[in-house]
Amino acid sequence: MLAIFQARSYSVEKWEIVGEHGVSLHDGQFMFRGVNDLNLDAKGRLSLPARYRERIQESCGNNLVITVDVDRCLLIYPFPEWERIEQKLMQLPSINKQVRRLQRLLLGHATECEIDGQFRILLAPPLRQFASLKKHAVLIGQGNKFELWDQEIWAKMCERWIKEENKSSDLTAALETLSI
Repeated sequence: MLAIFQARSYSVEKWEIVGEHGVSLHDGQFMFRGVNDLNLDAKGRLSLPARYRERIQESCGNNLVITVDVDRCLLIYPFPEWERIEQKLMQLPSINKQVRRLQRLLLGHATECEIDGQFRILLAPPLRQFASLKKHAVLIGQGNKFELWDQEIWAKMCERWIKEENKSSDLTAALETLSI
């Protein structure tokens, strides 16, 4: 009985952290959650939502890496998490064409970025251009990273994904076991 109580207590502690900050600790890694509407300023900077700031500071000392994704959005990683991803990418066999293409995209566009005193990050022009980022953007927590989308493109992609899911009754084996 005591073991059950302790497990519940631990679970509640984790939930409070997630509820307050939109971030939890999972196996030593931060888990980012949530959808945030943001605006880019004239210089291409965006301000990180307040609920993530403290955890980002703790996890990476204000150092992030921004790169591109094949879906035409940007991926934003805390620096220590990016180092893990980078190591995995570099261990893949570059003789494989698909691996080389992925390495070129992810590693080639990877840009180190420091958060300024107002918790803003400057998005380099090539990154903004790749993701067609204009003034309005959406920051999506994706566990160990964020995705950054142009707001209009995000809305269109969400509609497209929903339509595709409604048309398809085929689920991969991994999704068949998921209970939502």
